[in-house]
Amino acid sequence: MYKIKLENYVPKPMPATTDRIVAAHYYAAWKKGAPGLHNGFDDLFAYPERTPLMGYYDEENPEVCDWEIKWAVEHGINCFIHCWYRHLVNMGKPLTPNDLRCGHGLHEALFNAKYQNYMKFAIMFENSPRWGTAQDLDDLLNNLMPFWVEQYFSRENYLKIDNKPVLFVYYPKRLEEVFGSPEAQKAAFDACRRDAKEKYGFDGLIIAVCDTEPTKEANDNALARGYDFRFGYNAGYSAKEHFPPAESIIEDQLNLFKTRTDIDPLHFIPTPSCFSDPTPRTTPHWINMGYRFDRHKIWYLQPDEYRVLVRRMKAMADSLPEDAWARKILMIDNWNEWDEGHYVAPSYEFGFRYLQAIREELTERDNLPDYRSPWDMGLNGNLNKTWEEPDMALICANKYGRK
Repeated sequence: MYKIKLENYVPKPMPATTDRIVAAHYYAAWKKGAPGLHNGFDDLFAYPERTPLMGYYDEENPEVCDWEIKWAVEHGINCFIHCWYRHLVNMGKPLTPNDLRCGHGLHEALFNAKYQNYMKFAIMFENSPRWGTAQDLDDLLNNLMPFWVEQYFSRENYLKIDNKPVLFVYYPKRLEEVFGSPEAQKAAFDACRRDAKEKYGFDGLIIAVCDTEPTKEANDNALARGYDFRFGYNAGYSAKEHFPPAESIIEDQLNLFKTRTDIDPLHFIPTPSCFSDPTPRTTPHWINMGYRFDRHKIWYLQPDEYRVLVRRMKAMADSLPEDAWARKILMIDNWNEWDEGHYVAPSYEFGFRYLQAIREELTERDNLPDYRSPWDMGLNGNLNKTWEEPDMALICANKYGRK
């Protein structure tokens, strides 16, 4: 009579239409025991407002991934860029999925998700000294490239532009140390592009670098080393004081983007950042590892303020030449950095409001998002099998002094 449809699984996504790649950085560190550097959701008990809307989920679960895909594509995010970590001991050797840190987000979850082909994905090669990089040209061509092609690039939903897979690179200094001169690094990248064509059947390979330094020297160096364009894991904005006014945060992020595109209008893409609050990472544990998040200045854009930033940054990108990379790709900072403190995924504190801002500014709004949660539908039972759910009432009493 009422045409009520009962669901026994994540409802089918209804994507919103957008005219560009909207790619959210994705930090797959929420499987118990997987992060290595921290304790995942166990570190968030004192921060109940950061609880994901689906609770403390098991990230290796494909059903969790299907909820994330649904929520993302219904709000215009059509690509997840997964942080990709190779263990140090694997350098110079062939790879398997077991040689990765936090590879479960791809190999266990996404690749088994029912709705995986609704969402493009890409990898960001993490090169910081704690993780493994390319040992040399032979390692790059004969270990990394075959694994990337077989496991990722050959998949239907891997991010490709003009039949060229897109590889993102984090911490470029490590590869500079491996290959030395710009000429040698470009030759190595060109060899990867040649193999992509001649051995693997693509039309090339696009390689992008995480580099937000707003100088001509940095831009010229990136291009000389063979990168196709530059991007940021975030906007590259650092507050000078805690909780600056929203107007100054917005203007500073826009000015940083303008500075980079004034230097080179073709090879830098935008990444609007929503907030940055790494309070859970200010403990002695992090300081002893050399991470000084305690020196970081906290800042927030509320969702309506973030909407203004996204709108204005998109307008700036749209004013660039037609062949600018910024006309093709806009990045989102970030899907799920729950403890580092920048995320747009649905949470207890913000609900879907950041996603709604993205949908309203970057899509044609030609769909009707489904805001039912797994809890609303009685489908939460399979999502949280290994994490112990916190006692929210007790945490709030301790945190806010209530009895």
